[in-house]
Parts: sequence; structure tokens; C-alpha cells
Amino acid sequence: MPVSRREVLVGSVACGAATLARAAEMPAEVERWGIWEASFEGPATGNPFDDVRIAAILEGPGKRLRVPGFYDGDGIYRIRFSPPEQGRWRWMTDSNAAALHGRSGSFEATAPSKGNRGPVRVTPDGYHFAYADGTPFRQIGTTSYSWALQSDAKCAETLATLKASPFNKMRMCVFPNVPAVATDPFVRTGPGLKDWDPARFDPAYFRRFEDRIRRLGEIGIEADVILYHPYDPKRGYSDMQRADDERYIRYVAARFGAFRNVWWSMANEYDLVPTKTTADWDHLFQLLQAADPHDRLRSIHQFDVYYDARRPWITHASIQNNSAVLDDLRAALHRDFALKPVIFDEVAYEGNFNEPWGWLKAEELVERFWYGLVGGTYVGHSETWEPNRDARFSWLGQGGRLTGTSAPRLAFLRRIMEEGPTPGFEPIQAWWNHHVAGKPYEYYLRYFGKDTPREWPVVLPSGTGTGHGNTPPDRGKDPIALRADIIDTWAMTITPVDGVFRMSPRGDYELHDPARPTIWLPDKPYLAVRLVKTQG
Repeated sequence: MPVSRREVLVGSVACGAATLARAAEMPAEVERWGIWEASFEGPATGNPFDDVRIAAILEGPGKRLRVPGFYDGDGIYRIRFSPPEQGRWRWMTDSNAAALHGRSGSFEATAPSKGNRGPVRVTPDGYHFAYADGTPFRQIGTTSYSWALQSDAKCAETLATLKASPFNKMRMCVFPNVPAVATDPFVRTGPGLKDWDPARFDPAYFRRFEDRIRRLGEIGIEADVILYHPYDPKRGYSDMQRADDERYIRYVAARFGAFRNVWWSMANEYDLVPTKTTADWDHLFQLLQAADPHDRLRSIHQFDVYYDARRPWITHASIQNNSAVLDDLRAALHRDFALKPVIFDEVAYEGNFNEPWGWLKAEELVERFWYGLVGGTYVGHSETWEPNRDARFSWLGQGGRLTGTSAPRLAFLRRIMEEGPTPGFEPIQAWWNHHVAGKPYEYYLRYFGKDTPREWPVVLPSGTGTGHGNTPPDRGKDPIALRADIIDTWAMTITPVDGVFRMSPRGDYELHDPARPTIWLPDKPYLAVRLVKTQG
């Protein structure tokens, strides 16, 4: 979902550069799901972050929205809006400052340009993702916590790596958690690490960060923006008082929310932030939901204590769990309890770090992705390869280049996903240990992980009793023709199996072909078998 340069009133700048705030003419048109931006000159005295409020009431095709604005320094206020529909939009400002109140105008939301598929949403079935235009979003995400806060050169290197990678989502922190070039999101008040004013943002810091968001969008990558984390107690950015937290949430929602590639992650390992309770997180989620008229995806990530993903302000579960994706059934059970899409954003990392969470072999990381897929869920990547075994300076911490061998295999997996059922892979009768995903009667995928069976009995679940309310219609007794492929997920090869399997009911819940009861397999780990409906 690339973001075209002409969509944004203030054009892209050199990576990491912080442009001066300035007022500009409002655009007469912007494409659907692009960014319309209005800027105004207003009060610069006192503390504009607290003293001045500005928003715009926008009315368009069948919609009326109140969109908050933000102060961008140097007496400049901005309002950003991403039109969800084509057509004429009229706007009027609402502010407690006379210079900003009652300004009005209109613009035309035009057809989206090529590559603009809109923001990612949860699909109607409740377990997968798709862009606003209906194109499925097959999540293959990665994490690089502070890449957006590194030097321009490091930023450019990270973006070049991502452009050549299979990844379509990047998890990234607003506040620094490892050595970085940008470290001060708030105005400094003295030389100490905690000498900063939570009531005054440094707009240059946030311009720099949003430039990273914009550039990810230009290469089709979602920005999963992590708002809090527990890794910087010396500065204490995640330990602000409630009023300061509320100011911060409103600011980032107004500043970043119009970018269609933004997802909100309230916190990474939220349960390790000692100064916030579950009630505090609940409050901040409700505040974010109210402050974001664009209704971007929202999640939170845990260390030990799962946050209740069924709460209405959570759109999908973001989970850290290494063992949940060591088989597909455990992955599927997480989905059954969340009743929402599940992304295992951290399952340990490929690398050479001296802790178990950072020393996976590439084969082990890729295996987790495949088990997650068969469980009807999604999995995330990162790597900790670093000469001195210091994860702070690896891809996980700072970005740069990938040196591991999992990424090409994840590109192969993404191809399999994109060739699969829409909107995504469903576990089929997982509770009966079939270990098969796909779409009943049309597509079946069986993954074997480290197991090396020499033959596999081709007995497939019919789809009844899936436990997910997606029982297919009765297909009667007529055989169903399926063609089969043997997939080597590590060597990245697909070998067709000769002939066709004519599957007929075996009892009420299974299908088989009495004439072809098995498929012979190579004596290798990390194989899968795919069976797809054919006319043969």
C-alpha cells in the first residue's frame, strides 16, 4: 500500500531530517485514503500544547467526523485527515483560539492511485486482515524497535533492506530503548536524563518519526507504532502521570493517525511497566479510541500476563509466546480464546544472542511461522545477529541489514499464503488433531515440522465440527478431485504429486480416497503437503 508523494501536502524529506514547521495552502483534492493536511498560523506564546485546542468538523459522503489537530511548533497548527470515501468533503475548524476558529473550505477526494489499497482492517469473519479495498493482507511482520531513531544513513540502509524483504509490517517504538541518534521527544529542561517537560513535545522529534512512517508506506509496509515500553527507566518516558499520558496519546493520535499504514500498539511488554495498572491501560485505550477518528488497528503486547483481547478497544491480539507456535493446535487455541485475529509478534529470534530468546536457528524460526499459519494465526520475525552478541545493535534494536537465512524462507511462505484461500487459512477440525488448515473441500495444507514420516495417510477433515462457526454446506457423496504438492519449506521447492486424489466421505467427518490412501514423502524435516481442488 505505497503512499504516493503527492498525497501529502508537506512532501517527503531526506530520511530523518526534521523540516521547519510552516503554513501552506490547503490542497483542493487528495486521493481516497491519502492525507489531506490543513495548516494555520496561531498563538505561539504560553504552552500551545495545553492552552490551544483545534479540530476540524469534516462532512463528506454519508459521514461527519471530528478530527483533532496538533501544534507543530513555531506558531503552526495542523489538521490531518484521511478521507475514507471519494467525493466532496467540507470542513470547518473549531478552536478556543480566535485566529484558528471558524476557518472553512472544501476539497475533493479522488480515486485512489495504483498501489493505494487503503488501511488494513479486520475481515468480516473476525480472524484475518484485509486492506480497505478488500485485498487480503497476509501478515509477515518484523520488529526493529529503534530503527526510526537512528542516523539518516542507518535509516536508509534499513529501508533498502525492507524493500528487498518479504516483510509487510514493522514494529517500532516511539520512545528510544537502545542507543539512538534521536532521544528527546520532549523539551529538555536541564542536563539530567529525567530533565524534560512532559507538557512540551519536541515537534522536530515527531516530524522525524512520522517521516519514517511515511517512508514505510511508500514501500508498502505497515508501521506498528509502539507507544510505551519498560526499557528506559532512566528517562522515564513510560512513567508519566495520567494527565501527561493523556496529552501524549492525543498528540500522537492527531499527528500520526491519518497515515493509512499506522497500527497502534499501546505497549511492548506492558506488564513490565511498574507505574501502570491494567486499569491505566484500559483508560489509555479508551482515550486512544476516542482520539483517533480514523479507527486504526489497536493491540497491546505482554511479557507474562495476557491482556484481555476480547475488550472492545482491542482489534487483534499481539502475543509474545515462544512455545505457542511449536504446534498448530496451541496456536489455534489462542485464536479460540481471543475470538479475534492473533499475531504472535515475538516467538524468539534468529541470531547469536546469549539468551534463549535470541539464539534460534533460522529453521526454528521458520517452523514457528508455518505452525502459526496452520493454526489460523500470524507470526512475527526479528533477528539478533551481532558480532559482539549485543542485541541492542542488531536488527532487533537498530535495524540496518539482515544477515540471517530465515527471510528468504519467509518470502517463500508469503507466496504460499498469497496463493491460498481468502481471506486466510482456517484450522479445519483442529480439535480432532488433524493438523490441517485451508478451506474445506477446496484447499488443505498439512505441515510436518521436524517430523519425517516416509508416508502420510491422506485422510482429510470434511470441515464439519470446526468449532469456528464456518461449517460448510453438505457436499453430498460425490468425490472431490484434489491435486497434491509436496512442499519443502526450507529448500523452497514445490514438487507435484502425480495424478489426482478423488476424495469421498469416510463417515461423517472425514474424506479419503480408497484407491490412493497415502502419499510417500522424502526423508526430510520441514515438509508440507498441499491439496487443492481441481477439475480432473
